[in-house]
Amino acid sequence: MSNKPKIAVIGAGKWGQALHFALSFKQETYITSRTPRDIKNFTDLNTALNCEYLIIAIPAQQIKQWLKENFVFKNQKVLVASKGIEANTGEFLNEIYAEHVPEKNIGFISGPSFAAEVIQGLPCALVLNSTSKKLYQEFKPFFPDFIKTYYSADVIGAEVAGAYKNVLAIASGICEGLHLGKNAQASLISRGLVEMQRFGKNFGAKKSSFIGLSGAGDLFLTASSNMSRNYRVGLGLAQNKSLEEILEELGEVAEGVKTSEAIYKLSKEYNIYTPIANEVKLVLDGKNPKDSLKDLLNS
Repeated sequence: MSNKPKIAVIGAGKWGQALHFALSFKQETYITSRTPRDIKNFTDLNTALNCEYLIIAIPAQQIKQWLKENFVFKNQKVLVASKGIEANTGEFLNEIYAEHVPEKNIGFISGPSFAAEVIQGLPCALVLNSTSKKLYQEFKPFFPDFIKTYYSADVIGAEVAGAYKNVLAIASGICEGLHLGKNAQASLISRGLVEMQRFGKNFGAKKSSFIGLSGAGDLFLTASSNMSRNYRVGLGLAQNKSLEEILEELGEVAEGVKTSEAIYKLSKEYNIYTPIANEVKLVLDGKNPKDSLKDLLNS
């Protein structure tokens, strides 16, 4: 029998498939989802959950219910590959997982990483965020040579950055769709980074997380490319398409949509100044993007 560690990716969306592809370079890696897929080493959920190492790539808004219905802790080591804030409760993912997995057994992936490029084997860098450096050292060897990994203990910083950048990507897509120019877009992204950092500081995040891969790196990527689902949501909104029409065209989850609701609620609750995120939420609710632009310029 092989003594190699057993590892499984739970969630076979594009990001889950990309991580499965990457991890399969160095060891056999299983993958599972609710819908059977024609993917090498696809398995049932029970087999996946019995693996020692898990990477969970389930959309952020589904995680709370999924854990409640499916997850039984058996001392698995878990890396969370989702990014978002629970819209109904305003909970960060680490708070949701805390009810199911001990802190020393869990970490969170962050950093600029389009699934389409990872699945081509193109180089990228990721941060594995955990209060346990031992957990990072256990997962690090699983990653292929084309992915450079870094360690950070700032879990909340990574969570805020990973969630917030999707909302800012929607704003940037609106900016592009309205043909406001590169000056405006650069201003929006850089002020968005300041806003993200301000929001994170309220929850104890470290400033350094926002100027590194988790913050600026992922934001610059997501807020400047058509490869970003959230950016494409913004483009559609600028073209006066309905949200339903945009999401149907995408055919995938755009985490920034629901995350904008969560940030809006939290910013009101904690009295945090988040003008860009607030306007994104209002545009998603039907406000004219041009009116949002005027309000941002005059705020």
